[in-house]
Amino acid sequence: KLAMEFPSEDIFLMTASPVIKAVTNFKQVSKTLEEFDVEEQPSSLLEKRYPNIKVIQSGVKQLKSDEHKIFTEDGKEYMYEKLCLCAGAKPKLIFEGNPYVLGIRDTDSAQAFQKNLAQSERIIVVGNGGIALELVYEIQGCEVIWAIKDKAIGNTFFDAGAAEFLIPKLTAEKRETPIECKRTKYTTEGSEEKERPIAASDKLGGALGPDWHEGLCLKGTKEFSHKVHIEILCEVKKIHLQQEFIQLQRTSLTFPKEEKNVEPDEVLWPVYVELTNGKIYGCDFIVSATGVVPNVKPFLDGNNFAVGEDGGLKVDKHMHTSLPDIYAAGDICTASWEPSPVWHQMRLWTQARQMGWYAAKCMVADTLGESIDMDFSFELFAHVTKFFNYKVVVLGKYNAQGLGLDHELMLRCTKGQEYVKVVMQNGRMMGAVLIGETDLEETFENLILNQMDLSAYGEDLLNPDIDIEDYFD
Repeated sequence: KLAMEFPSEDIFLMTASPVIKAVTNFKQVSKTLEEFDVEEQPSSLLEKRYPNIKVIQSGVKQLKSDEHKIFTEDGKEYMYEKLCLCAGAKPKLIFEGNPYVLGIRDTDSAQAFQKNLAQSERIIVVGNGGIALELVYEIQGCEVIWAIKDKAIGNTFFDAGAAEFLIPKLTAEKRETPIECKRTKYTTEGSEEKERPIAASDKLGGALGPDWHEGLCLKGTKEFSHKVHIEILCEVKKIHLQQEFIQLQRTSLTFPKEEKNVEPDEVLWPVYVELTNGKIYGCDFIVSATGVVPNVKPFLDGNNFAVGEDGGLKVDKHMHTSLPDIYAAGDICTASWEPSPVWHQMRLWTQARQMGWYAAKCMVADTLGESIDMDFSFELFAHVTKFFNYKVVVLGKYNAQGLGLDHELMLRCTKGQEYVKVVMQNGRMMGAVLIGETDLEETFENLILNQMDLSAYGEDLLNPDIDIEDYFD
């Protein structure tokens, strides 16, 4: 965007990674819903397309905002007129520095995970967001103990009802054949030959795309497809290495089978996880998928940024941070304007793309001294993804976020086919969760955006025999 608007200005893109993330196959599904793939491309492609962009492959060591200077790790310094910080977020590991704890965030860590999984019989997955959900569904031939701190799976995206709807897919033995991924994948050169250490290093690549597990063979050593056991309402209390565990003289458990009481495990595992519910399980390694924290560290030192409660750099409605000429977008920032009643920030690829595009528009407007309106994508929270091979659309305050007790839910569910939930407040639709091919997303998007009073329709709003789209086209 910046390169197109200012073809004669020099634009530097600083990145610690040799590849850049490009959005491809972009599709505007509706007014606010968009689908796209994220592809890794060599940075030379970007420089070819826009001759005024120069990609500098180096991490940032320091920012001196009062001097308008950036210092890179390779010892160089660069002056800037305007700066946009898009350094993303890093995984919140449950335990730092433990070789058996793997975070999954970028291509390199996903490959390290694949390598370790190929030699594993049992792993423990900790976390309940998008990456955890995709992982437990995709893994084959390996026992998975899934520890979640909530009552139901996927609480970032769903309520307990939606979780119940999805669970049968986890235990089904027969798998649908995954859709082949036809896109070129670029990976970091030479990373195949070198043996990887168990835990990926501190260097951060770009965040994974929406379909990051495609093209990875997520298979353990066993012949069955799915074996997932969920431990709810618990967190990891301690991690014991094999030697420590033997000295503790405590009992670990076998993989739980439905009918039987859980038995002590005879196998010796490389590492053991003690959960807050008192159970101990041995495994080959642990996947920490417990969310992310904004990657602000390189920029804070010596600069007086206003920082949000979640650790992100606060930005106003024109994506300015609290320091002059510095903007921020994506996972690193915290939206600090008064949001629309049906929008909230969530650290997702869709929002990062929208914020980046909008931040560039704001930088252009400021440079030309023009005024600019808030981008339409911030009117309504809208996200489309895939979990357990179902299409999943979440709109507005889909989990009644911030509505307190003053709301009601309406549900429609056809087992194995679709799950529809709407959140209503004072007769108006505030949010929705759509799982399966419901074809309701555009209608519901319009109903949330125009805040029409729907009290007259009552329960008929979700009556499958009434074609709701005809009403509200």
